[in-house]
Amino acid sequence: MKRRFFTGWQARFHTVCLMMLLSALAVGAFSGQAHAQAQTNPLPTEQVQVEPLAAEAPPAPAAAVAEAAASFDRGDVAWMLTSTLLVLLMVVPGVALFYGGLVRSKNVLSVLSQVLVVFSLVVVLWAAYGYSAVFSAGNPFFGSFTEHAFLKGFSAESVGNTPIAGLPDYLFVAFQSTFAGITTALIVGAFAERIKFRAVLLFSALWFTLSYIPMAHIVWGGGYLGEMGAIDFAGGTVVHINAGVAGLVGAYFVGKRLGYGHVALKPHSVPYTYIGAMLLWVGWFGFNAGSAAAADTVASLAFINTLLATAAAVLGWTLVEAITKGKPSALGAASGAVAGLVGITPACGTVGPLGAIVIGLVAAVACVWGVTGLKRLLKVDDTADVFGVHGVGGIVGALLTGVFSAQSLGGTKADLDIGHQVWVQFVSVAFTMIWCAVVTAVLLLFVRMVVGLRVNEEAEQTGLDVTSHGESAYEA
Repeated sequence: MKRRFFTGWQARFHTVCLMMLLSALAVGAFSGQAHAQAQTNPLPTEQVQVEPLAAEAPPAPAAAVAEAAASFDRGDVAWMLTSTLLVLLMVVPGVALFYGGLVRSKNVLSVLSQVLVVFSLVVVLWAAYGYSAVFSAGNPFFGSFTEHAFLKGFSAESVGNTPIAGLPDYLFVAFQSTFAGITTALIVGAFAERIKFRAVLLFSALWFTLSYIPMAHIVWGGGYLGEMGAIDFAGGTVVHINAGVAGLVGAYFVGKRLGYGHVALKPHSVPYTYIGAMLLWVGWFGFNAGSAAAADTVASLAFINTLLATAAAVLGWTLVEAITKGKPSALGAASGAVAGLVGITPACGTVGPLGAIVIGLVAAVACVWGVTGLKRLLKVDDTADVFGVHGVGGIVGALLTGVFSAQSLGGTKADLDIGHQVWVQFVSVAFTMIWCAVVTAVLLLFVRMVVGLRVNEEAEQTGLDVTSHGESAYEA
């Protein structure tokens, strides 16, 4: 807009100059002719008063032009567009391939379909009422479901009507929609290989409405935990603990797979899982650094913390496996990467590099126990270890955020009382676990009553690719 203004001003300036030049030439020519005539036929001179040309209006002040322009930084917008795409990369194909490799070959397409369709469903519901219910005024647990329903009140030109004043409204809505979508999609890995497709969709829509929306509002939308001072930069409670607990409860309700504990139910493609984990690592930079909502120093801090914590977790998981099993595995290294990413998520914008490394190492060790010892203690068939990695890693990360955010330990919080903050973080973890567990159990009971949860034994033995979707990933 500023460029158009100065271009118009310059055009008028050139026009005036041209007119003045032509006038000067005309006056000079007329004067020359008059002078020649005066030499031959002198005439009495008469003084003529000429009205001065009206001065052209000065250009509008730069401040007025700036006010008329959209008030956002193009660099911030470019980074947030990129971050939104990176989070999309985390889900499809990241989560889809990670889970798809962990199941048996007869169920890989069913898992890919569940991740993709659940994510797509939630993104649409987010636009319909999810954004409004999270980021509008309401009570400590829910915002208004109608204030911005179907993004009412926003337009292609609107800026500053979301919690992030410096972004176009639609961009902030899009970025947050990917968080809602990936959180809900994470759950399906816990009860993969034996749940009905329609049950997954019904449960996902209800769980998004009654667990994700309130938790996001409570933490990020001005609700109870946010006002309490809980630190959750990119989703330790809202995303990972929330999804991890839902996966654990869901695995209990759906039940164990046929043959679980009696026959080996091995992953059919570790390379799929490995590739999925690496896509998650790449995409997670958008997830964490994108949560700064600007291309600034906070995003840079979250970026390097995401890099360091994940690398430390890979090393930690590999070391634990080498000690306990004698051989480190590729699957373990990939799982370690995800554990580190989960652990650093709530802390990435407030801890220093040393804190990130410690969180990554501790999260890796805790998650190794989560997918082995704790899983046996709980006697649950969590197919993709959703609780063992996302739940346990999220809890570790949330609690340690209260420690390493202190400036004395390299964090950014100068006046942080570590004891008090750890207590606040503990309350936020406990609240999230209780809320999610209760809501998930009630919803699963409802879904079981309406459409049922589990496929029949014959369908499970044949595989969900054929029985639920009528296709096979690998033809004989």
